[in-house]
Amino acid sequence: MYQRIDGRNWRHIYLVGDLHGCLAQFAGQLRKVCFDPWQDLVISVGDLIDRGPDSPGCLALIGKPWFRAVQGNHEVMALNSLNDTGYDTESGFLWEMNGGRWFRQLNEVQKQQAEKLFQRCKHLPLIIELLVQDKRIIIAHADYPLAHWVWQADVDPGLVVWSRERLQRNIQGKGEPIEGADAFYFGHTPLKTPLRFFNQHYIDTGAVFGNTLTLVAVQ
Repeated sequence: MYQRIDGRNWRHIYLVGDLHGCLAQFAGQLRKVCFDPWQDLVISVGDLIDRGPDSPGCLALIGKPWFRAVQGNHEVMALNSLNDTGYDTESGFLWEMNGGRWFRQLNEVQKQQAEKLFQRCKHLPLIIELLVQDKRIIIAHADYPLAHWVWQADVDPGLVVWSRERLQRNIQGKGEPIEGADAFYFGHTPLKTPLRFFNQHYIDTGAVFGNTLTLVAVQ
């Protein structure tokens, strides 16, 4: 569930919002910052796939040495569907309703390649702890559902990838900081611009819906 990354191993580190198949936008953002795959790292807040034009291309990013990601709810839906052996199940219908139809449209060779990558998705963490300089940064898809950060704490995986409760409280003016870490970065909820509440950053800006893909430099 957890992965720890030591930022001293890279020159620059970037966090990217939900890709949802928007590989061309992602490549464009990397060009703007003169990204060097030999020295730099990107960490995704999850939801690499579905809805956008190139889900297979974004899924293939998990095989790149310069790329890390946490699982998003769309990866979870895909894995549940494939574990249930296809679309003719409740999990399969849920995935297709939320943008998973692209998988059905692949040819057999492409489908086998995607299935191998989904096997790797099973091993993606739900939460990444990134140590940069003197800061502790936590990355998860939707939420870290506790009031205080604790490495390897027992948390509900469903809340980590699905919950919008903390964001809703923040928007209503009822939020509060999460103790134990300097910053938390989440995706999941498409916004027009990134939002920050206390030490919580929400960086899914709905690239797949025509908005700008957010790329944040943290080192």
